[in-house]
Amino acid sequence: MKRYRQDQTKELAEILKNNGTISVPTDTVFGVCASIATKEAEEQLRLVKNRPLTKSFPIMCKDIEQVKTIAIVNDRNERIMKAFMPGPLTIILPKRQEIPNYVSGGLDTIAIRLATSDALYDLIQEIGSPIFMTSANQSGQKTCENLDEIEESCPLLDGIMEGEIVFGEASTIVDGTKQNLVILRQGPITLEQLEETA
Repeated sequence: MKRYRQDQTKELAEILKNNGTISVPTDTVFGVCASIATKEAEEQLRLVKNRPLTKSFPIMCKDIEQVKTIAIVNDRNERIMKAFMPGPLTIILPKRQEIPNYVSGGLDTIAIRLATSDALYDLIQEIGSPIFMTSANQSGQKTCENLDEIEESCPLLDGIMEGEIVFGEASTIVDGTKQNLVILRQGPITLEQLEETA
């Protein structure tokens, strides 16, 4: 499986534009991703991870403006995003009606992250659409901790971006669709920190 440097975003973007899947380092864990632009790419990512149809994929955007093209962002959630993102936070937001159902796994909400490195920002910029971003592992198994483990666990990937991770812990997931914020998965950012900002 070919490994690419972080400055080879053009080559990696070509894979994604052609419905391929790649592994990338994020600030929390190693991830695997695909473009949200086509259903074929989403289906290929499911195949790579052996992920059930009942579980939707989180989506990584390059910035808040791009988030607003696929999700509805109120003032409170925009304040939270500006304070903690990019960073180890995933926020659940209402999906825009015009976004196809496969993007959200048939749900009316989307789990959003912002690009956690310049390389990921450049990759998303290069393909011109957000990307599905999920942990590098087979569904239900432990997350891969290095590139060799990724190759072994996800042999159907089309390439790997080299790099390091920072936290080694999955992001905090907060539900921003409810009146009061609810933590769905505890990570590096606490509910108290979020509420102070909100």
